[in-house]
Order: sequence, then C-alpha cells, then structure tokens
Amino acid sequence: MSEKLRDESAPEPVADTGETALLPLPFPENVMRLPSAGRGEKLRVLEALLFAATEPLGEDMLAEHIPEGEDIRALIEEIQAFYANRGINLVRTAGKWAFRTADDLSFLLQRFAVEQRRLSRAALETLSIIAYHQPVTRAEIEEIRGVITSKGTLDVLLETGWIKLRGRRRVPGRPITYGTTPAFLEHFGFDSIEDLPGLGELKGAGLLDSNLPPGFAVPHPDDSEELGEDEEPLEDDGMDGFEAADEMGGPSGADGAEPEEGVSS
Repeated sequence: MSEKLRDESAPEPVADTGETALLPLPFPENVMRLPSAGRGEKLRVLEALLFAATEPLGEDMLAEHIPEGEDIRALIEEIQAFYANRGINLVRTAGKWAFRTADDLSFLLQRFAVEQRRLSRAALETLSIIAYHQPVTRAEIEEIRGVITSKGTLDVLLETGWIKLRGRRRVPGRPITYGTTPAFLEHFGFDSIEDLPGLGELKGAGLLDSNLPPGFAVPHPDDSEELGEDEEPLEDDGMDGFEAADEMGGPSGADGAEPEEGVSS
C-alpha cells in the first residue's frame, strides 16, 4: 500500500492564511492570567469607593457599583492583597470593609490622634458584661457586677453608640434588654462579636484570676438582631434611649450605687 498511514493523534493541519496561528496553551500553576482591562476598571471603582467612604462599606453596597454576577469577594481580596504591605491596609471590621493605617505604623500618627475621654472602670465593666452576656437587663448586669449600676453609666454607653436597646424581657416588669452595636465592633477593631477574647486569652492578658472556681466559663457572645424567646419588641412609647435607661432603675446615688459620672478625664 503506497499511501502512508495517518497518525490519529497528530494535530489537524492549520491552513496557511498568512497569519501565525495561536494555539491555546494551559498556564503553569505558578503563572496567573493578567486581569483584563474590564476587571481593572472594577478594581478601581471599588478602591475609590472604599477610599472615599467615611465609614466601613458592606459587600452588598459595593456590589451595586459593578456588573451583576461579579465575584465581589474576589475583587475585594485582590485589593486587600495589593495593599497588604503598604502604609494602609484594607481590613474587615464589623462585617464590612475599610482602609486603615497599617498596625506597625500607628505610632507615627499618635501626634495627630484626637485624645478621647476614657470610660470609667464602671462603664468598661458594664460594657464588657453587655458584650458577653447580651441580651442582658440592668438587673442582670448588677447581679454579675455585684454593685448597683447607675443610670449615668448606661447613658454614657448609649451616647457613644456602642450599646442599644434590644427589647423587653418576658418577665414581670418587662425590663429592657441591652446589646452591642456595629459601632462597638468598629471601634474595637472586631470583625464579629465572636472575635471577643475567650477564657484563655483573658487569663493570658491578666484580666482574669488564674485561680478561678471549678466550671467557670466565658459566655459565647451573640449579637444576633433576632429577639430571643424570652424577649419581646420595644413598644413605641415615645421614650428615647436615655429615658428608657432611666426607667430601668431608681434614682442615681442610691446606697451601694456607683458615681453617676460615666467617664474619667
């Protein structure tokens, strides 16, 4: 037989059109495809929004400014990686995204920082109890602290925006329950309430006595917006947060109560 056998595994011949044929070749694992011009524009849009925002932005809000169906998290993580070793970093706080000064350079900006009035020890203790035990009532806070909590302490925390009125406990008297806000997470640099330090971290920082009673445990914090089974919604009774806090206790300065001043200079 004079006709040569054709190798079935050989590639099909390419017609000679005068142009060089480009064959699709797989990229090695250590080589990444360069982002297209369209993707680069999307990154620029997100970067501009995050830079100009006065508060952290959620992924839902950012997604409104790019074509539908785009992987918003992948774009954000690409920006985050780009700024990882720069003077500002893209960080996730309270479930949202914002640019922040790199932690290792924060000392350079101390001279520009606005000095804030510090919370008193009573306010810090109250805030910590609310964060870990929420939803919690004023009576429950006092039981944990072992001292009467003044109206001024709760007023200060409500004024900072770090705590909020959640609802009312389904018990006689229907006391108000308190919980933390996203502003609390943003101020203290937590992504979620679950980032609060646990028992081991608190002991390691010297905030808890090493000789704790048997069975002692740190509560698992939960700041869910949904009311618990023992809670009911707040009624629209015309009270603002401070009036509601005042309703929860007797006159300030009662026997055993702490000073009403909630901050110290």
